[in-house]
Order: sequence, then structure tokens, then C-alpha cells
Amino acid sequence: MDNKAIQKFLDEHDYDVRKTHNGRWIDQKCTMDVVCLVSDCIIEYTRNKANKIFTVKDIWYSDYTVENVQQIFSKPNPTEKASNEYDKYFGQPIKLLDAAGIIHGEKIGLGYTYSIINQELLEYISFRERNSYNFLCFYIEKVLKDSGIYRKFECFFQLQDKSSFKELKDLYTQFTINNTPINGATECGRIFTKVLNPLACKYKKCGTEKGHLSKDVITQDMIMYNQRNWRDILSEKPKDMTRGDYEITLPAPDDSMTTYRINRAKRNLRRYNDLYRDGKTMLFDERHILDSATQIHHIFPASEFPMIADYLENLIALTPTQHLSYAHPNNNTQYVDKDYQYLCLVAKTGEIRDNLLGRTEGPIIYDFYMYQTMLNTGLNTEEFFEVQEMDFEGLLNTIEKYYNFGS
Repeated sequence: MDNKAIQKFLDEHDYDVRKTHNGRWIDQKCTMDVVCLVSDCIIEYTRNKANKIFTVKDIWYSDYTVENVQQIFSKPNPTEKASNEYDKYFGQPIKLLDAAGIIHGEKIGLGYTYSIINQELLEYISFRERNSYNFLCFYIEKVLKDSGIYRKFECFFQLQDKSSFKELKDLYTQFTINNTPINGATECGRIFTKVLNPLACKYKKCGTEKGHLSKDVITQDMIMYNQRNWRDILSEKPKDMTRGDYEITLPAPDDSMTTYRINRAKRNLRRYNDLYRDGKTMLFDERHILDSATQIHHIFPASEFPMIADYLENLIALTPTQHLSYAHPNNNTQYVDKDYQYLCLVAKTGEIRDNLLGRTEGPIIYDFYMYQTMLNTGLNTEEFFEVQEMDFEGLLNTIEKYYNFGS
């Protein structure tokens, strides 16, 4: 799903809060990583069900959710402690998806039962945090524009001072109190953070921090739920600092989140390959043309490059022989054959090109900028950022420079 499709979907809806009176169209737990994870849990819970109906408790009690939420957010087992915190953690993103029209909730008894309305968009959001962030920015802007208050946000982004910040926060608070059941300024302030900061990050502007104008430009690590998203800050490296020096300043990766994201990326790529490519290898080889590509291989090893270990752009579907005999000769997964790594990069470039240009079936799952980031990281350079958007020939020419065969 591309940006035009997302915008088209949003344009089909009127999100004017003055009409909906919905103060929970976004909420405190609706960060990019939580919305992504909850969407992923919904997709997993409903995947093999003919009836795509669920409740909030169905999602938080599912085996898939229990395993991943415990690992990632260090929370107690939701089946043992159905706390108010869990109700917010799952309920608020689900309410956002309902308000956006991606799912639909019907009140039955004391609770709500939900059904999926737009499977494609829900899957897009669930794929990775960058997709979730992209959707949230489009959605927030659309709600603010429909509600007639977006120009005040634009004014703040232009002025970026304490006075314009106070005016914006006061406006949002009063607007919410006047048009929704929310009647407390403190509650409005907490939600205001989730409205302002994603847009501030998108436009590289200051936002809000602890209720005040932030001292610095809002970055993606600042809008996550409870941890620094160190992969996404690769793009924030100062130009006068080498990548190696910059990475030293970053916090250590969270192993549970890394494992979850890698497994999610592998699962998504395998399903995409099975569904839209008949399960064939992404690196064509006549010797293995009839073999199924059951292996998902990291082109740049996860152990050496954890920052790009969950990038779909760094994963390639191979047959078992290709993976364990060619990519890792003699089944030695600690060693990567450089010649074969080059072939994988050439094949992956073609795969990404065809996907982004709409030459193949299925949804758009790759991102050109993330592929540039992956190549820069794996080959320890910044040169790939100099390649123009969608210039795949330029990428191939630059890749070849780092594999001087026969020289």
C-alpha cells in the first residue's frame, strides 16, 4: 500500500471531532510501536479464521500476544493479571483503528466486538513500525484538518516558540473539552502529546516534552512507547560524524524486541513469497528452479548488523541448498560467502525494484530509503544516500564497487 492509497482511504472518511465527538480518536498508548504490535496481534489472531471478529480480550489473551507482549514490554502475563494497564494497552490502539474506519466496533452487552473492514491497510500497519508511523502521520493530519484546527499546528511549526506552543496546547485542550466527553485539562495534555509529536517528528520540528515546548527537534526514538528505537535513528547521524563513532553513542539493543521484529519480518516475507511468488527462490538458479524457498536469509548477518536485522530489505528467500551450501558454505552460519552475498544483493535490488514499480503482484512491502540505509550500514558507507530516489541502476553500480572480484 502506498501513500496515495492511504490518503484515498482517509479521504473517504469525515473525522471531524465536532461531529463525531470522539475524544479517543487517538490516546496515550497510541504510539507507533504499540499500534504496530497490536495490529500484528489482530492479524495473527484472525489469520486463519473465516470470521474476522474479535474482542479486546481475545487479542490480549491469544498465545501470540502473550508471548510477544511479555518479551517486549516486560509486563506480567495478561492471562494471569488482566489489569487496567492491559485494557489501555490493547484497547486504545483498537479504538484508534475503529475511529479510523480500519476496523468496526459494535457494542454488545457491556463490551465491543470488532470486525476488520480494511484488511490491506491493517496488514500494512502491522508490517513494521515505519509503516505504522507513516499511517499515524497521515491520519492525525486528516483528523485535524477535518476538525478545522490544523492551521494552528502549521502556525506553531513555523514559529516554534513558547507563545505559539501555549496557544496551540490551550486551543487543543479547549477544543477537546468543548466537543468531547473529556473534560480535564490534564487528560487533554496527555493526548495532545500523541497528536503533536508524530507531526513534529515528520517535519523535523520541536514538539512537546513533559508538558512544555521541547528543547530539541522530536525524533522517532522520542515517540516510542517505552524504549529508544535505535534502528530508526540511523538517519539522524550528524553529517560530520562517522557511522562507527555514532553507533558507539547509541544504547544497546533490546534483545526481546530485536527477536520479535526479526521473527515478524521473516514471517511476513515468507508469507509474501509464498502467496505472490509461488514460494520460489528470490535468487534465480536453474539448478533449484523446482525447489521451494523455505529459508529466509540475512544478506548482512544479524549478529554483525543488528540495526538492520529486521529490515525486509535485508532478507531474501532462498532454497535450503542455496542458504546452507552457497550463502553459508558447509552449513557454517558464522561465515557468509562474499561472492554469494553480492549475488543476493543484485537479486534483492531487482526484487525491490519490481515491487516498488508495481511490476509484480501483491502489495508494496519495500522502502527505497530503508534499502539505502541497509546498504550503507552493511557496507559501512554513506554513498548509497547519494543515489537518486528509485535509481536502481545507480544502486547496482554502487554495490559493484564494493565487490572487486578478480582485482
